[in-house]
Amino acid sequence: MGSRPSAIVLRNGEAGTADHTRLSAARHIWPPGARPATLPRMKRRALLALAAGLALAAVAGIAHTQDMSAPARDLFGAIREPAPLAARTIGGYSEGCIAGATALPITGPAWQAMRLQRNRNWGHPSLVAYLEKFATDAQRLDGWPGLLVGDMAQPRGGPMSSGHASHQTGLDADIWYLAMPNRVLTSEERASLSAINLLRPGTLEVDPQKWNEGLFRLLRRAASYPEVARIFVSPGIKQMLCNAAGGDRDWLRVIRPWYGHADHFHVRLDCPPGDGGCVNQAAPPPGDGCGEELAYWLGPEPYRPAPGPPQPPAPPKTLRDLPATCTTVLMAGYVEPPPPPLPPPRP
Repeated sequence: MGSRPSAIVLRNGEAGTADHTRLSAARHIWPPGARPATLPRMKRRALLALAAGLALAAVAGIAHTQDMSAPARDLFGAIREPAPLAARTIGGYSEGCIAGATALPITGPAWQAMRLQRNRNWGHPSLVAYLEKFATDAQRLDGWPGLLVGDMAQPRGGPMSSGHASHQTGLDADIWYLAMPNRVLTSEERASLSAINLLRPGTLEVDPQKWNEGLFRLLRRAASYPEVARIFVSPGIKQMLCNAAGGDRDWLRVIRPWYGHADHFHVRLDCPPGDGGCVNQAAPPPGDGCGEELAYWLGPEPYRPAPGPPQPPAPPKTLRDLPATCTTVLMAGYVEPPPPPLPPPRP
């Protein structure tokens, strides 16, 4: 076993290690008041290269010292580029990573990616293909103006510092209920524009002033593709779909009620064929899910506090909690620097 990194105190007062500091440096090297996009191109490239190098050096330092206790969210969040490996998903949706991820173009004819500052517009090529196909079909066949796409995955997947327990294998994507405007949004607008909550405040009921036939068609279209495993929505939105579906109800099986999801829906794809290391979620139960299951989600039981005293939050996942291959994915592209030359022999 190698020696562990020395303990230090981070700027927020929490205990950390020297490897955490290197990660922090990789994420905060921009000059005060300067965003990367505002710098001259050559300088911007140099800074991006430096950030990538610092992040990979931090990962390499942890691997070299065999310190596997660093939060995996910090390690994966610091890497800005995908692993230069063949595309494959590894592990499960909430404990995994992705090699060879593809970025969804931030602006397309029928979609725009949001929250670009998070660098979470990455996914398995099958997810990117699905989003482009779905966006185009919804616009052409259903009259939807276009998709606003929220979080997908980080460049190498893995745990995130905020917002999600899943989205780790490049097979999950959040899509806003707010339609794309008929112009290209600026980076500032994509960072600040708010999604629309479809529910009445303090309830699980959909506000009828915000619901329309276009949203019904959009969700039916999203669920119509065979690669879709699940689509998570607020229980009240599932109820609206159940009430309006008519006789064609097979697609409702993959529409799943879940906490939140009042201002976006969450698409999850099945593992791509041939990805042996990818772990699928169990298939939804048979039926349209509009009966007792939905009644449970619309009742008080799912929202009752757990009995007993409040439990402390679970510790953040580390590399030990992920498939071993995810360490390889994280390290891909890092070249160990050569050792310093030996001093010349004494005469």
